[in-house]
Amino acid sequence: MRLAGVGGRLGGGALPGSARRRLGLGVVALLSAVGVALGAPAAPGVAAAVSPAPGVPLPAAMADTGGGTQLITARARTLSSTTGTVQWWQRHNGRWRLRGSAPARFGAGGLAEGGSRVQGTSTTPTGLYDLPFGFGTAPAPPGTTVPYRRVGAHSWWCEDNASAAYNRWVDPLPPDCAAAESERLAGYPTQYSRALVIGFNYHRPVRGRGAGIFLHVNGKGATAGCVSVPAGAMARILSWVRPSAHPHMAIGTASGATALTRY
Repeated sequence: MRLAGVGGRLGGGALPGSARRRLGLGVVALLSAVGVALGAPAAPGVAAAVSPAPGVPLPAAMADTGGGTQLITARARTLSSTTGTVQWWQRHNGRWRLRGSAPARFGAGGLAEGGSRVQGTSTTPTGLYDLPFGFGTAPAPPGTTVPYRRVGAHSWWCEDNASAAYNRWVDPLPPDCAAAESERLAGYPTQYSRALVIGFNYHRPVRGRGAGIFLHVNGKGATAGCVSVPAGAMARILSWVRPSAHPHMAIGTASGATALTRY
């Protein structure tokens, strides 16, 4: 989604009227989550996860990396952060090696645990997700092997909770998907010049949890729930990702209940 007045993509639409009405409730939930990140006591029986020891690759300290040999990590300091770092890793002979790093931007509302996220809150969902396909208004960079769709004049991402096409690429927009609740991808030639779909709420969509969460090129500021990186980094990631490596993306914080090491 994009964020009006900020210029970054918000990961699920342009904050239509209904989303703005839901934003107040989302802010309340977000403030509660931020309290956990800033020092509220952890739930009973839940240890406070922390960053790996110096010299230990981040994926080696994670509970799960998706089972493949490629992993993208997006880490923020706390749930209230709107910036952080994206890194991409390759496993070879049982050892994870860093292949690249870039500054990242997150949702204008910070981050939220993916399983309880609410659509319209401008939060980036934490968790471990697959990467179904890439897309863009620009051609795929040289070397790209991941499925890549070119954005056309009638390409949309449906974010209407009442539509059968909820959280899906559609071309053209189907009659049951309201344009005001969705996103015309060609309208964002900078952010969507190149992007990867993040598999949040994608395979078994839950209405109201959120739609259109991508890794894409930076806009002018924070996003509406996506993760964004500089254009050069996005091109390198797309050229590097290999479907045969079963790539995943993990999004989380440096410590606490939503720490990357928990995923």
